[in-house]
Amino acid sequence: MTNKHTTSGWRRALVGLCLLAGPQASLGWSQEPGDEPQPLDAESGQVEITPEQAQAVERGLTWLADHQNEDGSWTADVGYKLNHGYKATDLNKGHVGVTALAGMAFLAGGHFPGRGPYGQNVERCLNFVVSCAQPDGYISASNTRMYSHAFATLFLAEIYGMTHREDVRGHLQKAVDFIVKSQNEEGGWRYVPLDQSSDMSIVVCQVLALRAARNIGIRVPKSTIDRAIQYVVESAVTTEVSAQGARYATDLGTFHYQKEDLARTTFPLTAAGVTALHGLGVYSSELIDHGVDFLENQVDFFNSRYGTQGHYYFWYGHYYGVQAMHTVGGHAWHRYFLPLREFLIHRQEADGSWPNREGPGEAFSTAIGCLILQIPYGYLPIFQR
Repeated sequence: MTNKHTTSGWRRALVGLCLLAGPQASLGWSQEPGDEPQPLDAESGQVEITPEQAQAVERGLTWLADHQNEDGSWTADVGYKLNHGYKATDLNKGHVGVTALAGMAFLAGGHFPGRGPYGQNVERCLNFVVSCAQPDGYISASNTRMYSHAFATLFLAEIYGMTHREDVRGHLQKAVDFIVKSQNEEGGWRYVPLDQSSDMSIVVCQVLALRAARNIGIRVPKSTIDRAIQYVVESAVTTEVSAQGARYATDLGTFHYQKEDLARTTFPLTAAGVTALHGLGVYSSELIDHGVDFLENQVDFFNSRYGTQGHYYFWYGHYYGVQAMHTVGGHAWHRYFLPLREFLIHRQEADGSWPNREGPGEAFSTAIGCLILQIPYGYLPIFQR
């Protein structure tokens, strides 16, 4: 086993490498809106888009379009995770975070604001998200928290990357500035702005929003990225931490919910940690290798425990898991995505939605179901390798 001094040195070296890496610019759009998704080469670890997959996506998008409110929002329960459940604080509200995810689901299919069969849905979604932007840049409605702000910021970044609309850019820059000023001394973020504690589930949301914004020319201070990298690296389970009390040797490569919580690592948190490193520009490290091994080894158990009833852990875990494995690519991506695709196709409801028995509601799960199935389409820069 690696001793403490060796592991500490390895950590310092990794952090140094990460700080030099920085997020890389996106290579741009792979297709024009309205083009049919093209089959991909399975031997490279990519996947062919099947008719069943495309049909499931279309049925999901149709359900979302049919359930959009007049103000452009989607209805969901505002709340937060509580133990293994979901504590709703406000029922049946226009939910800014869920609305942003639903908007992303349309963007992932190549539907621009005002263009194509779902163009008006995207435009109305954008109008609602912008209407929730407060003067200081915080995007919130009905007491939604930093999760929703990050999803809304990511949505605005992808919209601006598509349209270069200056009205969107203004709101986007203010939303990014709000994330930057909300970063705490640990280098992370928490449920509410300026909280002095942090956790991985919130950090990954902010990181992806910042990555998408930086990709299209929005100001993001390097110091913000550097501090976030250090937080994510220090949240990982290494041999040093394992020697101090991690529960099992197989926890190596997982990520803690909070740095000081040495016993708490899960599939969703590990997916979030690997995705956060990728979002911060780190694509090759022992942390990622061990994290990917853990995700591959645990995915069947995770699906059997949370997938059947559509627990929000399932949707949250695979929202980040699919991004982590897609960036890794190769056979790992192939092994991860194909069974998940079949699972989603067979679990889709007759009306086109996906179940969410514990969480914000079906708009949330259906948006994520569509996003997962569309990641091979290659429309969104945040989903590109």
